[in-house]
Amino acid sequence: MSDTAPPPGFIPTQRTRVRRHPERAHYDRDTVFAILDAALLCHIGYVIDGRPYVTPTLFWREGERLYWHGSSASRMLRSQAAGIPVCVTVSHIDGLILARSAFRHSMNYRAVMAFGTASIVTDPRHKEAGFNAFIERLYPGRTGLMRDILPQELKATTLISMEIEEASAKIRAGGPLDLEADYGAECWAGMIPIAQRLGAPIPDPIAPPRTAPGPEIGHFAEGAALDQVLLAVARRVSPS
Repeated sequence: MSDTAPPPGFIPTQRTRVRRHPERAHYDRDTVFAILDAALLCHIGYVIDGRPYVTPTLFWREGERLYWHGSSASRMLRSQAAGIPVCVTVSHIDGLILARSAFRHSMNYRAVMAFGTASIVTDPRHKEAGFNAFIERLYPGRTGLMRDILPQELKATTLISMEIEEASAKIRAGGPLDLEADYGAECWAGMIPIAQRLGAPIPDPIAPPRTAPGPEIGHFAEGAALDQVLLAVARRVSPS
């Protein structure tokens, strides 16, 4: 493994260069990683036997590498044993944009497209560490309070790893981009913000927890924006 730090940005390629609204493109790692770290769900595109598939799944990032998991019985996951090229996408919807013409209506968003070769993690210790890392990514310190992963649970679940080889981000922010000639229109124009907000924790009704939730999920405060909480946990700071 090289001790050389990766360059600050991904080099745009034929696959990742943003051509439509290139001014919204971002290739720096800080922006790409921030969008990834603020998400839980990704969509993975791949081809099996000449047919395209896209699978939604939970994921997490460690440095330059992405991880996701699924059932060991999954045909998609089994096909990645030897390594197959995949495209991973993540997106956030931040607002609806209402303009003064249908053509100029839009949406505020943050999105990342990443490419690499996905392969199955076969080493049991690496696999178990990966699953625990996902829990720690959301709930720091929780793995020390739970029971260990059982061998049959480890066997039943597949862990997939992919180094990010190419990536780009695209962000749209701000209000409507109307033509000046349209400013006299009678319709309302502006932005409707969109955010996922956390609700109050609901304890297990079958076997109520014996401890208070604060130390484990206190950072998931009621009313907080999910993407900001996830980003804060990834950076190990308190969300604003």
